[in-house]
Amino acid sequence: MTKQTILGRVAQLAKANINALLDQAEDPQKMLDQLIREYTNNIAEAEQAVASTIGNLRLMEQDHKEDVEAAGEWGGKALAASRKADELRASGKGEEADTFDNLAKVALQRQLQSEREARTAEPTIAAQTQVVDKLKSGLDQMKAKLGELQAKRDELVARARSAQAQNQMMDAAKNINVLDPTSELNRFEDKVRREEAKAMGKEELAASSLDAQFEQLDALGDSAEIEARLAALKAA
Repeated sequence: MTKQTILGRVAQLAKANINALLDQAEDPQKMLDQLIREYTNNIAEAEQAVASTIGNLRLMEQDHKEDVEAAGEWGGKALAASRKADELRASGKGEEADTFDNLAKVALQRQLQSEREARTAEPTIAAQTQVVDKLKSGLDQMKAKLGELQAKRDELVARARSAQAQNQMMDAAKNINVLDPTSELNRFEDKVRREEAKAMGKEELAASSLDAQFEQLDALGDSAEIEARLAALKAA
């Protein structure tokens, strides 16, 4: 995986619009769970790639530091060899002085080589440093986005559970309205009232029949009295 690919992938994931994705999802909760899994995996992969990029940068920085230090050391050796050559030449030892001058030249050549390598590496190190900074920033955004995803997921689950509980309550209330137990009581009360009315009717009918019997008995008594008085009249 190239650095450019890593950087583009991190930027794309960090800029993902969660709300737009959710609007397109048939099942937002499953969509979020899938996104969280993908984000977690992508972050792990990106972290490994970024760590590798940082490792390469640190190696380049270490090499650059060694080149700079080597240039300083070779410069010091060149200076020491040149001074030694001057001392020997001052004491009349020309051949030995030439040897140390040659050593100084070799040291200066090594110094130039180290300085050149250090300068050559500097633009690459600067560019890699910018890449690493962008990758770190992208990773931070991805982790923040993952936290946002997890919060959205928890919020969505809570809302779904609340909606489910509310729907269950409304369904229960609807069933209560359809099967109202008080309506059964009302029908039973009507039945009781009808039975009571029937009993009252029977009682009233029985009372009427009894009154008729007493009236009939009274009528019979009057008839007997009349017959007795008639017999008395005839006997006089």
